[in-house]
Amino acid sequence: MAILKPVLVLVSGLAFAASPYFTPDFGGYQPQDFPVPQIDPPVQPAGYAFGIWGLIYLWLLVNAAFGLFQRPDSPAWEAYRWPLIVSMTLGVPWLALALYSPVWATVLIWAMLIAALIAMFRTPTTDRWLAQTPIAIYAGWLTAASFVSLGLILGGWGWAASSNAALLAFFLATVFAAAVQWYLPRAPEYGLTVIWALVAVIVRNGAEGIDVSLLAAFAIAVVLAVLWRNVRQTHAV
Repeated sequence: MAILKPVLVLVSGLAFAASPYFTPDFGGYQPQDFPVPQIDPPVQPAGYAFGIWGLIYLWLLVNAAFGLFQRPDSPAWEAYRWPLIVSMTLGVPWLALALYSPVWATVLIWAMLIAALIAMFRTPTTDRWLAQTPIAIYAGWLTAASFVSLGLILGGWGWAASSNAALLAFFLATVFAAAVQWYLPRAPEYGLTVIWALVAVIVRNGAEGIDVSLLAAFAIAVVLAVLWRNVRQTHAV
């Protein structure tokens, strides 16, 4: 039975990577999905940033295949497998659910994020590029996506104007991402992925949404400061 979890990681990873092919109509939440239509919401990153999913899917599959064939009995790899399986399995129906319910899609993506973070904190210090790195990038992007989805819900249900919803979402994302990176200094890939998303927010908003762009730039500075602190601590040891 020791082989069960490595097999499940690969199976859930394959299903997760294949899920976009079964929901080709999904292009993000649509304005009419909300009681208050979200037309060009400032919380949304520029479209190019979503291309990172190709890297995430591929690297998670490399992780799964290597774990199955090279580390099937490794206690270090075993520690993170269940939460990763849970996160990817929850991700399989996410696109289909997002076509019909932004609220439930938001709940689901937060569940995916929590499971991915647990997996990331449990990754081994060995085999870094095959274990920690793909999961850290995955968790970093889920962090950005979860707060974007939260901002869309806040604006879409009229709890805040779209710009204020974006500002609140990015403020919370800054605190959240900085805290995660602070407590897991060995995974800079997490923070760098969050920065990737924040840069795309600046590209999307530019000078027209200067308040959101400035907050995103501030968030980048905060995450970079934590990354720099981690680098200095590592070299000081």
